Amino acid sequence: MILGDEQRDILIIGGGTMGLAIAIELALRGARPTVLSRQFREAALHAAAGMLAPQAEGLPAGAMWNLCTASRNLYPSWIDKLEQLTGLDAGYWPCGILAPVTDERQRDRPHPMEPDSRWLDASELVNYQPGFAESVLGAWWFPQDGQVNTRNLAKVLVSAARILGVEVIEGITVQRFQQTPQGEITALESDRGRWSAGIYILATGAWAQSLLPLPVTPRKGQMLALKPPGQPLLKHVIFGDQLYLVPRRSGKVVVGATSEDVGFQEGTTVAGLQALLNRATAVIPELASYEVIDTWWGYRPATPDDLPILGQGPAANLYLATGHYRNGILLAPITAKLMANLILHQTGDRHLKAFSWQRFQASSEARV
Repeated sequence: MILGDEQRDILIIGGGTMGLAIAIELALRGARPTVLSRQFREAALHAAAGMLAPQAEGLPAGAMWNLCTASRNLYPSWIDKLEQLTGLDAGYWPCGILAPVTDERQRDRPHPMEPDSRWLDASELVNYQPGFAESVLGAWWFPQDGQVNTRNLAKVLVSAARILGVEVIEGITVQRFQQTPQGEITALESDRGRWSAGIYILATGAWAQSLLPLPVTPRKGQMLALKPPGQPLLKHVIFGDQLYLVPRRSGKVVVGATSEDVGFQEGTTVAGLQALLNRATAVIPELASYEVIDTWWGYRPATPDDLPILGQGPAANLYLATGHYRNGILLAPITAKLMANLILHQTGDRHLKAFSWQRFQASSEARV
């Protein structure tokens, strides 16, 4: 069935976190975006744990730190807006994050520290969170970091888009751009016809390279979920070495995640899940008695410098929002805001300059 004959105002390629968040922001400002999605269930949104953790991740001072903290600070109002619109619970929980330390040298934090973040020695830590292994010397406490339940958020984003009249078309694979000799995009070719618009936004995550030679590659992450045998133990997110433990209000604990450069290889593996379980029980031994209730995997869109690609693309009417790697959920509010400002008002922002696709031009040329 050919669907794309009608001219659209704005076409967003990709119906995951970024595509939907940008579409919602544009619609709230009076624009009429259309989202083309290949498979919503493939989006990194479904595989993420939903940590909002610029402090816990130890980001250095600079553009990425500024972008991530700005986005985390937008989260309460962004979630409130979405929940008011949809009547649904997005599962936002500013529960704080603990980063346990087993090596005395890890007590020195080289990255920026917010005023209310602090070190807890073992005697203090037990008051915040009991159950740590004896090898844990203490932990850094980051009260401004938190989490959002990504499965709840997925439902909220889809519902908000529908309520605002965003046309979300599922099951479409965009194959290539059509453009003028001057470089302006005139249409998209897909397996379901030709689509044209005045403005195009690429938000396809780990699949960005299928349309543009951008250095965005899939980084596979395996995850699992645990159910406690009785009352839940964890009250805060635990951010450890190659490990995070994200407790939901229901008591379930999300354990993640591997980081594997294996392309789009599907499935969970014994080695991957065993590594996660070993790390989890080494930090919180009691987790050994929990029941494994779910396992899954997904693909994060990684770039060579682990920074997203945002802003104007290599064509005058093409915009890019991809390559968010581990911080896609965290960066959704600020990405939507900055991209809407740029697209609708041509208003640049100091946050965007460091994330231009042009930083990779020395090694490769991105052409439509």
